[in-house]
Amino acid sequence: MATTLKGKDILRADQFTPAELGLILETAVRFEAALRAGERPANMAGKLLATLFYEPSTRTRLSFETAMLRLGGQVLSVAEAKTSSSAAKGETLYDTGKMIEGYADVAVIRHPLLGSAQELAEGAGIPIINGGDGAGQHPTQALLDLYTLIKEKGRVDGLTVALAGDLKNGRTVHSLSALLANFGVKFYLVSPAALSMPPDIVSQLARRRVEMVETMDLAEAVAHSDVLYMTRIQKERFSDPAEYERLKNSYVLDSALLAGAKPGITILHPLPRVDEIAREVDAYEGAAYFRQAANGVPVRMALLALVTGQE
Repeated sequence: MATTLKGKDILRADQFTPAELGLILETAVRFEAALRAGERPANMAGKLLATLFYEPSTRTRLSFETAMLRLGGQVLSVAEAKTSSSAAKGETLYDTGKMIEGYADVAVIRHPLLGSAQELAEGAGIPIINGGDGAGQHPTQALLDLYTLIKEKGRVDGLTVALAGDLKNGRTVHSLSALLANFGVKFYLVSPAALSMPPDIVSQLARRRVEMVETMDLAEAVAHSDVLYMTRIQKERFSDPAEYERLKNSYVLDSALLAGAKPGITILHPLPRVDEIAREVDAYEGAAYFRQAANGVPVRMALLALVTGQE
């Protein structure tokens, strides 16, 4: 039976079969080639995407909207949905899902609460894509990260990847670690003790026989890693401002630290960055974080077309 994502929700990074991952990546490659050739795909002509963002977003929202427009579709957008939608009146996400299916063909949600995308999907009769649910999952970021690794390194299997920063609250590293566990990747998990990777995720990786080194030493990690995935300390997840102030500059990648890194190391970051990567690092050839952000467009084009059955 042919692999298809038609009608499926995209909620977690660990939901994909190898065949589905291959389909997404192959479709993204084709769409990127079409864009480079100046073609105007029309897969989503006559279709509507609803973007429901209850948290601030630049890259995720804009890349999804760009992806839809590049495919010939249209966008209905609710920014600041927490205050400018019926959520302010107490409407549940389940009911929002019931409502939105009458307006759009596919929807993307970003929300501060864990499980929010699942609740919306339970109400909606259209495909729902999780654009980030609190400190939970960000599956489409993980997919574009995987796409970027393949483009930058030529492979994923056997790489050593350092995940650094706020591993407790960082939904990007939660999703990426689950996805890369399929490829025999070794991890350095670099964080302050208070921001370490959640025990349930570490246990899941261990059950999958993933090799891991948990450390607070970024210099040690970059000296042995093919890839550094840097993340910011997430101020919005802290209930105690003093704790954030104590931890916010735990790690800063600068030229001095980069000089001790493994030759050819690739630097990724889901963005936005605050102070954790010095601007001087941008000139390094392996600083791929802005290329990484651009890769969100073809990957999300692929997802939109595939879940709606338009590709």
